[in-house]
Amino acid sequence: MTKKFRQLSLQAKMSSIFILVNLVVFAVTVILILGINSMSSEIDMVYQGNLRLNELSDALTAVQDSMTEYLDSKTSDSLEEFYRSEQIYAQMVQGLSDDVTEAAFRRMERSIRHMSEEYLDLVGQTIEAKRGRNVEKYRVRYENATQMYEYINTYIYSLNNEQFRSNSENYSRLSVAFRSFELFSVITLTIVAVISVAIVVKLTGEIISPLKRLTVMANEVAGENFDTELLPVQSEDEIGVVTGAFNQMVISIRQYLERLRQSMEIQRSLMEKELLMESHLKDAQLKYLQAQINPHFLFNTLNAGAQLAMMEGADRTYDYIQNVADFFRYNVKKGNDIVTLREELELIDHYIYILNVRFSGDIHYEKEISEDLLDCAVPSMILQPIVENCVNHGIREMSGEGRIWLKVYHGEEDTLVISIRDNGIGMDAEIIEKLKNGTYHEERQSSGSNGIAMGNVIARLKLFTQNEDVMTIRSDGRNQGTEVILYLPVKEREKADV
Repeated sequence: MTKKFRQLSLQAKMSSIFILVNLVVFAVTVILILGINSMSSEIDMVYQGNLRLNELSDALTAVQDSMTEYLDSKTSDSLEEFYRSEQIYAQMVQGLSDDVTEAAFRRMERSIRHMSEEYLDLVGQTIEAKRGRNVEKYRVRYENATQMYEYINTYIYSLNNEQFRSNSENYSRLSVAFRSFELFSVITLTIVAVISVAIVVKLTGEIISPLKRLTVMANEVAGENFDTELLPVQSEDEIGVVTGAFNQMVISIRQYLERLRQSMEIQRSLMEKELLMESHLKDAQLKYLQAQINPHFLFNTLNAGAQLAMMEGADRTYDYIQNVADFFRYNVKKGNDIVTLREELELIDHYIYILNVRFSGDIHYEKEISEDLLDCAVPSMILQPIVENCVNHGIREMSGEGRIWLKVYHGEEDTLVISIRDNGIGMDAEIIEKLKNGTYHEERQSSGSNGIAMGNVIARLKLFTQNEDVMTIRSDGRNQGTEVILYLPVKEREKADV
């Protein structure tokens, strides 16, 4: 039993103690209350017989008085009152005992019942004689009824006195028993309360004692005494779990201090390597500066070619070189920035222009833009990889005229929706899945690609929107084209930067 108690949780232990004590107190209280109620009922029943006889006497008097009233006045009201009184008294008479027994009280009740029945019959005859105007007959019967009334009343009075004397003796006996039971109840409740308090103190002491030992050990550890003896885990409740965790913490601190002593020796050797690392860092910084110079050299070279084409009157060549320069400049400067949708759309315009020069204008580009969304913030380089996929995996492999439709509109719940659709060869579900996780670029990386896979676009969109549902790719099948839909929050550039 003790083992099972130790396996309970702290809440279960406290609940068990509370329920056990309250059940004991409740059971004892119920038993005592039932005993008190039983004795109270017996005391209440002591004088019920006297009350019943008093009511019977009052009802008898009411019959006699209502009969006399009718004989004197002979009104309908007095007659109605007589019948009502007669009916009440007759019902009460039926409640008297009619059993043949040796008990004196029962015999007297039986006599009263029979005399009352005879009296009611005689009273009825008196009323009928009065109504029939038979003066001599109703006077004789009235006198007989009156004598019978006085005799019954005297008999009821005698029975009432006898019962009262008997009931008084019973009442005294029950009162003494009731007071004794009250004293017994107080003593019993006191004993139960003392036992309950003792149980609670003992059980709570067993629960709290491990916590006290844990407090003492915690103070020692706080005083940097990590070599103190570990506490035994005696229970499986929350205190036992905390004790085990505390022991493990002390062990971990000891191990940490040991590792710290060992690491201090190792740190000396690392000091020598730090100088070498600083040298490598300087080399990396130099290479970073060189990487910054190369794109600028490329932009300056392209700008020089554009100026030369303009001076020679080669307008198409100038436009082409200028678009190529703007495209690469955006890639380098905005690669990791939050930009506006307007800037992203300008990059698509440059990219489509370059493609049409390369492919002799075979790509027809149409766009439908909600103007109020142009200043919304979006991650840079999210549209160009999608358009690139439309060209490399859709339009380039088809015969005929290639088309790309770009649409920007308001979605549900204040959402910016961007749809990019082509009329290419379409794709099946497997390719769509590969595009979403970025593995398709790894398998078939185009030489003209910028190196940003669809998986990278999706990952950056999820980080930007803090949402998993950022892209939908639809295709009805072979030669049915493909549509990519992006879902972004509607927020301006300044708020996005914050």
